[in-house]
Amino acid sequence: MNRLASLLIILLIFFVYSCKENKERFVPVFSTYKTDSTGTAIPGSRYEIHYGVLTPVEVCEIFDRPGIRFDIAVLNPVSNCKLYLSSAKAAVNEGIYGADFGYLKMFGVGQEMIDYMITIKDLADELGIPGDYISSTFKSMQDDMSEPDTIIALMNRVYTRIGKNLRENGRESTAGLIVLGGWVEAMYIATQVAYDPQKPDPVVVQKIAEQKYTLNSLLSFEKNYYDDPVVVYYTKKLKFLKNYFDSFEIYFHKGDLEIDTARQVFIASGSEITITVATLNRIRSYIADLRQEMVTP
Repeated sequence: MNRLASLLIILLIFFVYSCKENKERFVPVFSTYKTDSTGTAIPGSRYEIHYGVLTPVEVCEIFDRPGIRFDIAVLNPVSNCKLYLSSAKAAVNEGIYGADFGYLKMFGVGQEMIDYMITIKDLADELGIPGDYISSTFKSMQDDMSEPDTIIALMNRVYTRIGKNLRENGRESTAGLIVLGGWVEAMYIATQVAYDPQKPDPVVVQKIAEQKYTLNSLLSFEKNYYDDPVVVYYTKKLKFLKNYFDSFEIYFHKGDLEIDTARQVFIASGSEITITVATLNRIRSYIADLRQEMVTP
């Protein structure tokens, strides 16, 4: 609990600093603030920025927006499931398949969603999660695939139960690998499908850039599991990625930022970001390489 409190304090200090009125050192490349007829930035509709650690399905939901294209080829094929023989590989890809499920949910793709549900259950079995722990939830989903929001809520419950079971049995690091895999896969989908390097959408750029906050939380979360060499290995990979996120800044207009610590979200109507296309492409390339390593048996 003390670690969480310390993290929140650090984040609050960071945001107080980022919201100062002194804009001289900010040269925004992308902005999602609306402008009036004089070109002056004005507040628009409010949106939420998650900065906490989410389940694999939840983190993919962040990138759900109109216009995102469907491309099943970007997902990890379910046929790979039986090739993950080590518990570490199974755990990482349990998270990856959860993010893939979240992506499929955006399009309401029925049979594919069922295939990924089954794959998630199979990997849970491989990880030693009791079948009755999640079978009732899967039955509820299979009984009614027509309510996407209900399905997402039920799938989040599955991951919550998996994490609880692992922690109760002294396997916290395995739960950490699931979360890590889900975040990497969501970033992979975002940078490969939602982001267009030739014509970057400012809103998509904003969502990718804002993952710097979740990455900070994720790194703090994974510190709890440094007794596992696989966690240490992937954490080092994420620390290198963090260098790219640290190279740019996000500016919120004074008075436009609210912080909901209970739900771990920031609320704003836009942001100005100093990230360059070159940095975005470096993030995109690094995530692609890391994700390829994770899904390779």
